[in-house]
Amino acid sequence: MDQEQMQKRKKAIYGLICDKMYVPMKIKEIAMLLSVPKSERHELEEVLNALIDDGKVQVSAKGKYAKAKGNLLTGTFIGHARGYGFVQAQEGEDDIFIPSDQLGGAFHKDIVQVAVAPVSSGKRREGKVVKIISRGTAQVIGTYEAGNSYGFVIPDDPKIGRDIFVPKERAKGAADGHKVVVQITDYGKAGKKPEGKILEILGHKNDPGTDIAALIKAYEIPVEFPEKVLNQAVRVAKDVSEADRAGRVDLRDLQMVTIDGEDAKDLDDAVSLTREGGVYCLGVHIADVTNYVQEYSALDCEAAERGTSVYLVDRVIPMLPHTLSNGICSLNAGEDRLALSCMMKIDEQGKVIDHTIAETVIRVDRRMSYTAVNKILEDPDSREANECGELVPMLTRMGALALILRKKRMQRGSIDFDFPETKIRLDAGGHPVEIKPYERNAATRLIEDFMLIANETVAEHFFWQQTPFVYRTHETPDPEKIRRLALFINNFGYSIHIGTDEIHPKELQKLLQKIEGSDEELLISRLTLRSMKQARYSVSGSGHFGLAASYYCHFTSPIRRYPDLQIHRIIKECLRGRMNEKRLSHYEEILPEVAAHASETERRAEELERETDKLKKAEYMSEHIGEQFEGVISGVTAWGLYVELPNTIEGLVHVTSLTDDFYEYAEASYELVGKATNRHYKLGQRVTVTVAGADLLRRTIDFELAEEPEEAGQNAV
Repeated sequence: MDQEQMQKRKKAIYGLICDKMYVPMKIKEIAMLLSVPKSERHELEEVLNALIDDGKVQVSAKGKYAKAKGNLLTGTFIGHARGYGFVQAQEGEDDIFIPSDQLGGAFHKDIVQVAVAPVSSGKRREGKVVKIISRGTAQVIGTYEAGNSYGFVIPDDPKIGRDIFVPKERAKGAADGHKVVVQITDYGKAGKKPEGKILEILGHKNDPGTDIAALIKAYEIPVEFPEKVLNQAVRVAKDVSEADRAGRVDLRDLQMVTIDGEDAKDLDDAVSLTREGGVYCLGVHIADVTNYVQEYSALDCEAAERGTSVYLVDRVIPMLPHTLSNGICSLNAGEDRLALSCMMKIDEQGKVIDHTIAETVIRVDRRMSYTAVNKILEDPDSREANECGELVPMLTRMGALALILRKKRMQRGSIDFDFPETKIRLDAGGHPVEIKPYERNAATRLIEDFMLIANETVAEHFFWQQTPFVYRTHETPDPEKIRRLALFINNFGYSIHIGTDEIHPKELQKLLQKIEGSDEELLISRLTLRSMKQARYSVSGSGHFGLAASYYCHFTSPIRRYPDLQIHRIIKECLRGRMNEKRLSHYEEILPEVAAHASETERRAEELERETDKLKKAEYMSEHIGEQFEGVISGVTAWGLYVELPNTIEGLVHVTSLTDDFYEYAEASYELVGKATNRHYKLGQRVTVTVAGADLLRRTIDFELAEEPEEAGQNAV
């Protein structure tokens, strides 16, 4: 039933419950009381469950429904390592605190019904779990500790907060120190621990890669491909034949290169560039993955489920099997490959004056690295330039065009946050030996510029065709966050113009340009980034705020992103004249779910990538306990200061370690202020820290301030 029907039914049934139900009843009895026919009993149950979610009806452990007593709410229970927890409330409302003696047997991620206690103004809401509606955690990843006749699994996730008892006969031969997957068979109760059985042994906690394998398992990322998928990949990965080339535009004589990192294996984009008069002819050629991955095939279903490739510090978990991603779909130099090409004519002001999208067959002349291309752009007489002399004119033209495109993008207001990524180098045992920032150079920016213009061109083309499509959208920031940012930067003499509840991206871009090189650059850049929303996939072409682009999509990486693969399929159907009413209806039906699922899997991959980096950073700093480092305060909270080192590692100076004074958090100015000394610690301030500790399980690093700040006692900036 739709939303309006549900609201009407809820109102009617709740009224009858209030008037006629004087004792708790089972659903069969309620149906008889309310004269609900047997055929509609499932709808009655649906309405009752909705009333439970609203806190108007409660249900006992024996399945008896009654009008709720008191203020009952339903939400997700989030555990805490110290034994208490919170129930996530509706958006915009504060979470409900659950004391450790009021958990009612709730486990992390359970859906629970909670009775909210009356609360005084200004106090946080507290509650008691009165019913567990559904369990949210069935399996736990942790470390096995063996006893004589039993063992325990210590969960990796501190939010679970309770060890899991495992009888010896259900331990599957696990030894002390093994990382394991344990299935919960009994969630326990007061005085009794949860109980479980071991399903899988991931390896010993000290074995290379086991720590990251445990994280991958915790995030439920599929690693191994089903045999059916692998077999299908082998069957379809045939060399390009004459039949494959038929009907395609032959671009094999067009000079083109791939430009990637030295260790890249899935080369899914190539670029070409010629110039005729004052017009640049830029070609962005993308591997035609859909030629090998047919809709609803085993390969397609697996790729859709994975959503994206995952790039971790010690491995890549691909969206498609290596037979495709590193084989026939990789644009290897000197080999015929099928592609989908976006050929753009661009004038000297960076405007795309014409474009063609076509199915093509290509042959890459040379595989280039970012390092080599950067050296050629910096010095046309370098050794790298001499090694590929015939390509240097094209690469030089590419450098010039990239600058034109970037300048045009900046003029319209595109925002470029230049925070360095982390490069982590491991030894053979999987231990970090070097951590440093991975800086962009002219070559990486060149490829970014070319991929961006191709993505925009393709998105605009299909937006005006009004074809169902998957766009990459980035919404305008929340006005309240922007107002808070504007208020804060006024303290430093900066301002931004805010229209009627909306800001233009150019205003934020101008702000970033003004603060470049200043003491407060890091501080304001981070706050500006935090004020913006996350980009996502959508069927609505509402534009990309951060890029100041009216039309944007992801077209350039079908090997590693499912939305790209999906829109390639749509593009080819349009090019072949097959986008009839039936296919339009088909895509209108499936694309909202494709976009939503792709956004979810992208977030999951990003979180896992972040956590593996944090794990290796904690491991690295565990070898540097007691050493001192220079850093910058990158975050300020009520519980302490986050300090980032030049190598991108971040740690916490807990407020309890600041023993020279009692410090209070000033939220408006993002600083800790000493009550007696008036000493200020704020974002962007340079400090010296000592490494006090590193917790590999929680992936955290603790710092202590090694010396007083350079400017103390007054409002130091």
